[in-house]
Amino acid sequence: MRAPYQARRAVNLLNGSTAAGILVAAAGRARLSRARDGLLIGAGYRLPVPVAPAFTVGNVVITRMDAAALAAAGPLLRHEARHATQYACCGGLPMIPAYLLAAGWSWALTGDFGTRNVFERRAGLADGGYSDRPVRPAVARWQARAARLAGAPLPAAGRRAA
Repeated sequence: MRAPYQARRAVNLLNGSTAAGILVAAAGRARLSRARDGLLIGAGYRLPVPVAPAFTVGNVVITRMDAAALAAAGPLLRHEARHATQYACCGGLPMIPAYLLAAGWSWALTGDFGTRNVFERRAGLADGGYSDRPVRPAVARWQARAARLAGAPLPAAGRRAA
């Protein structure tokens, strides 16, 4: 295993996020198996939430699929592996509230939890099965208005704006 993946695995073990992932997988009665790059796969997850086909907690990729199907879905596994790296960079479980905040921001802007979520964008939207949706019409109008105001010349000092 390459050094960056060893470091990710060690950091996520130390910060407790991999242990939390194992607990989540167990709660969903998923079967754990080893995968490449220091990841664990929790296959056959049975709880109804979250609704995503796969999600990651620490170095544990949890999915309703079987492990072979996830491995065959290469881009999805790469996407989830990037989330494992994000856990290491965020100090472990603090990623969860940060991710939820980013998902809420994305939903407010686009009506989709992933499109403008910084964690999903950095993990690769297409690899995770997300599409790049436009912002809501009201947000687009606000952005256009803000751009016009930012580009407008400021009134000269001492003069009243017309």
